[in-house]
Amino acid sequence: MAEQQAQQTPQAAAPKQKPRPVVAKVSKVKKWIPSFKRQNWAQKRRVERTGWRKPRGIDNKLRVHKKGFGFLPRIGFRNAKATRGLHPIGLKEVLVYSLKELAGLKNVAVRISAGIGKKKKIVIVAEAKKLGLRILNE
Repeated sequence: MAEQQAQQTPQAAAPKQKPRPVVAKVSKVKKWIPSFKRQNWAQKRRVERTGWRKPRGIDNKLRVHKKGFGFLPRIGFRNAKATRGLHPIGLKEVLVYSLKELAGLKNVAVRISAGIGKKKKIVIVAEAKKLGLRILNE
């Protein structure tokens, strides 16, 4: 009878995990930021696709904040100082051009430059793994 009750009772709740540092919560802390598109970027081929230009026309719907016409960049869209400029995994990103630049790096995400050849890249990756660094473009 005691065995049946033991089987029916729910298991004890797992112990609470230790709180993680702020850096680990970057993806949750970072706010949603709209893609600031230039006025008429989809209608006119000559308009730059990525470049932002402030709308200045007197009847411009984007300038007067009409719904459905997009967002203007404002200071309120800025992220918190602690998470600003960090990679989504929560580490600061460092661009590395040579093996010498790996010396002294700790708690960073390493991105190897695109100009590095295959042979040197293999050496840099091996050294970064020894140092315990996170490599973004292995």
